[in-house]
Amino acid sequence: MRILLARHGETPWNTEGRYQGQIDIPLSPVGEAQARALGERLRGVPITRAVASPLSRARRTAELALGEDRAGMLALDPDIQEIAHGEGEGLLAAEIAEKDPARLRAWREEPDTVLMPGGESLRQVLERSWRGLQRATEGLGEADTLLMVAHDAVNRVLLCRVLGLPIGRLWTFRQAPTTLNLLEGPRVDRLEVVRLNDCAHHTPFFGEARHRAL
Repeated sequence: MRILLARHGETPWNTEGRYQGQIDIPLSPVGEAQARALGERLRGVPITRAVASPLSRARRTAELALGEDRAGMLALDPDIQEIAHGEGEGLLAAEIAEKDPARLRAWREEPDTVLMPGGESLRQVLERSWRGLQRATEGLGEADTLLMVAHDAVNRVLLCRVLGLPIGRLWTFRQAPTTLNLLEGPRVDRLEVVRLNDCAHHTPFFGEARHRAL
């Protein structure tokens, strides 16, 4: 089976460097354009099943990526929504640095050791998002393709598991807006990463495609 693991398009808070977590922030006009570009890229790709986070930035990205003819196949799964940042949600990185510099430093250097007040750990995100991935792939055959549209932290922890990396290494690769990761394998526990952070549908080869907050 093939898994197209995508991230949602850009939001206003992404560009501001504001931690959105599970606050339901919609796509910006740029994010809508990125999602439509993803849809153009996937226009001729057969998709057997599609699932997205219920947060509107991911749901809308998935709808635009599928196009009107296929949008009806979309299912939503809360297990693949973004990490809960608790008290950090809605804050700029600079504001968190002022309130809790040690925690922000640890988030950047040892993210697997951090639990935001009122939020989730990366281990908790991995447990629920892996469960969501398993559920989404149930019954898929060798020639089937799943489109999953999720979030930065969700994609990163899933990719760490597939790549055999500790989740503390999740900052060693990027997840651009509406990026595509292609995974292939006979079942979920035997996946290979074929493409990583492929955003050629909207960003030049040497273009900048990163954000400062999840």
